[in-house]
Amino acid sequence: MRPPAPPGTAGRRLAELGDGVVLRDLYDEHGSAVYHSLAGGDTHEIRELVRAVRPHPGPVLELGAGSGRHTLPLLALGREVTALDLSEGMLELLSARLRDVPALRDRCTVVHGDMTAFSLGRRFGVIVLGTTSVSLLDERGRAGLYAAVREHLAPGGVFLLSTVEVTPEAAEQVEFEQAFLDPRTDRGHVLYEYIGAGSRTVTILPAEPGPGPVDVYTTTIRMLPAELLVAELADAGIAVRTTHPLPAPSDRHRAVLLEAEVSR
Repeated sequence: MRPPAPPGTAGRRLAELGDGVVLRDLYDEHGSAVYHSLAGGDTHEIRELVRAVRPHPGPVLELGAGSGRHTLPLLALGREVTALDLSEGMLELLSARLRDVPALRDRCTVVHGDMTAFSLGRRFGVIVLGTTSVSLLDERGRAGLYAAVREHLAPGGVFLLSTVEVTPEAAEQVEFEQAFLDPRTDRGHVLYEYIGAGSRTVTILPAEPGPGPVDVYTTTIRMLPAELLVAELADAGIAVRTTHPLPAPSDRHRAVLLEAEVSR
């Protein structure tokens, strides 16, 4: 399904490009490689997440595993890791990375599944949802996530999830622009971030579009304050016991890692 046209400067750039634009979701089979190029080298929460996992024994379930930015460090802890994601393109990238690390891949099970409705027939000592992926879910999706997490946490197990908020100063600015290089192609891209009411829209397009169709990738991400997630988790019978500050991806964001366990 074609995503809606992005707002702000990105939308105006697309209008200038005209009928040659092919608008795609950032997380579909085409966009996954672009997302991996942008985020694959981002390590901003890995150290804190691994530190939070380490004291808790048992196998790890990683939700929204993507191309494996957290999966490989979790495997490096010596744990058995189940990596679940809805994007087949992302999981193909993860599987390719695992083929290059035979010492780790035998402890990793890759699962194509929906984090809002999964049933794996087993329980885990730790369930992880990083990269603020919870912001991709609407209220109904988050309720499904919490129910599935409850069903899959082992007694005494912990649920770790991260979220990001926009700072008050950034919220006043509304739009941001960032250039980056795609290492797969050595082509420049521009990322536009538009901050709206309760959400932010990210759009990526080539810095210098060539002739022919122009692939543009976009997604809208909810802004979920930690206080909202704490309240939702409590309603679902999952209590947040500790919060860990995270290094934010930029100075316009504030990030936190929540550590929770089943309370009833």
